[in-house]
Amino acid sequence: MKKLIWLGCLSYLIIGVAHVVGGSILEQLIAHYHLEYKDGGQWIMNQFLGFLVGVLLAPSITARVGKRGAVLIAMGVLTLSEAAYSLLLPWGWMLAIAPLAGLGFGMTEAVVGAMIIDMAKNGKASAMSRLETFFGVGALLIPIAAAYLIKQSIWQVSFPILAAMSGITFVLWLTMSFGEIDDQLGYIPQNKEDRAAHADNQMNKNTRTAGASFFFGYPRKALPFLLLSALFFMIYVGMEMSFSNYLPSILIVRSEVGESSAAAALSLFWGTMVLGRLFAGVLADRMGYSKYLLIATAGASVIFVLMAVMGELSWMLALIALSGLFFSGIFGIALVYANELIPGMTERTTSLLVACGGLGGAIFPRVTGWFMDQFNVQSTLWYITSLVVGMLLLLSVMLILGRKQMRAINAEG
Repeated sequence: MKKLIWLGCLSYLIIGVAHVVGGSILEQLIAHYHLEYKDGGQWIMNQFLGFLVGVLLAPSITARVGKRGAVLIAMGVLTLSEAAYSLLLPWGWMLAIAPLAGLGFGMTEAVVGAMIIDMAKNGKASAMSRLETFFGVGALLIPIAAAYLIKQSIWQVSFPILAAMSGITFVLWLTMSFGEIDDQLGYIPQNKEDRAAHADNQMNKNTRTAGASFFFGYPRKALPFLLLSALFFMIYVGMEMSFSNYLPSILIVRSEVGESSAAAALSLFWGTMVLGRLFAGVLADRMGYSKYLLIATAGASVIFVLMAVMGELSWMLALIALSGLFFSGIFGIALVYANELIPGMTERTTSLLVACGGLGGAIFPRVTGWFMDQFNVQSTLWYITSLVVGMLLLLSVMLILGRKQMRAINAEG
């Protein structure tokens, strides 16, 4: 099992690199193709549309080819897509390849995450925390590497580096043996009857009360909280991807830093994000999920207001570091919190919320690119700040509904 977890960590490191590599070299890509920011936003949006499709397809593909087979398909698609990026094909081709790249890292994230949750008998939270940390490490390392490559005027090498890392991970998934759990990784229901029986078992697990009215398996009383959670995840991931992808461009224009320094500043954000993830789970367990989420989101709101007001580079760097700390645990803890309040629906809820996050990651960077073109960097920062403050307001309503949901669960229990 340890081998599986460590290979899962390597896979999440690749996903972290794939998420951030575009933002690290976006300025150079725009200059190379003589584009506007909205065109770069379209490229990022296409990737996250593919991410959304990959997350949604993951359960059905896993049912057909098994867990290992699904990871191999996802890693294979990602490797080929990054290899195609390496050729710097005409922009139309880059836009066409982007959804495939997104599908690759989206499916990998969904399949590997579900695999670890499903197969780790003890310490599921610890195992998932380790995966998330490696995601952050990948997102931290690639801007540092990109900054060096930009300084050497070979920024385009970022794509073949990612292709090589993904290809090596593909080979490891193909060849490694995990001992007694190998059969579980490759299990495929043999016929329609087996698949139907499996689906029935899952539905029975998810059904909590015989007389309740259900919507896609959910009790109607849980729908308001679920919908608010989905909106929260969409805004959070969209905001985070907008901020991280456009942060180098914002610093270049607003604080007049060099291109390589701006890319390195992105590593500061992801570095504090990784640091925060080492402690987020412990803090959330001690103070409670709802209190942790409220403090983290309120803190992030204050940080972004200050960031929009203060333009000095030293202040910006300090606030970027603090934003990474406040954001570090929001995604994971919010996912745990949502699943705690809608028990018995873990797989479906997790898939839905991650998919909504992918949708936000597809839409909001495109809008942010439009803001960069139509207005100025200051207006763009206020726009991102408004998203963070909107998250805080949305979370406040979620917590109120969450208390009602918890009382209902306790009453039924």
